[in-house]
Amino acid sequence: MHWGLIPSWAADPSIGNRMINARAETLTELHSFKPLIDRRRCIIPADGFYEWRKEGRRKVPMWVYLKTKEPFGLAGLWDVWRKPDGNRVESFTIITTEPNELLRPIHNRMPVILQPEDEEQWLDASRTPFVRAKSLLKPYPEDLMDAHDVSTIVNSAKYDGPECIRPVSDDEIPSGRQLSLL
Repeated sequence: MHWGLIPSWAADPSIGNRMINARAETLTELHSFKPLIDRRRCIIPADGFYEWRKEGRRKVPMWVYLKTKEPFGLAGLWDVWRKPDGNRVESFTIITTEPNELLRPIHNRMPVILQPEDEEQWLDASRTPFVRAKSLLKPYPEDLMDAHDVSTIVNSAKYDGPECIRPVSDDEIPSGRQLSLL
């Protein structure tokens, strides 16, 4: 699937560039997400995610993960858009919520990490209408998570290996360099 929701009604797929995340608090208010919350929920598997901590004028990339280092599921929504040639493009957005105490100093949002026991309930919209499922869209317990600084190589898509999540020390982070959010 393509990350960045392209709603079925979109005239142009570029809208997906602006819809990589969806705020849990406003899902029922936005035309892009409201029709999906009771029929197109998904779980995005992950073993961590990047966030950038501001330090003066620079942004320091961080790897955020569960202390157990086990994979987890992020709550999401998906849709299908048809290209002019009729081919399908399946895309998704990650639902975010307010940050827990670990993430609060780093960013004002965090992805919704589902508890393993809640994953089936999130996916089964036929048995769990959104009015009940929205209670799952909350910050994950901070005492089960950890984070560390990583190299700025994560700012380039050409890097995709274990070096991207290796902890780095303060002296390995270039000072004064402005990094962009991915």
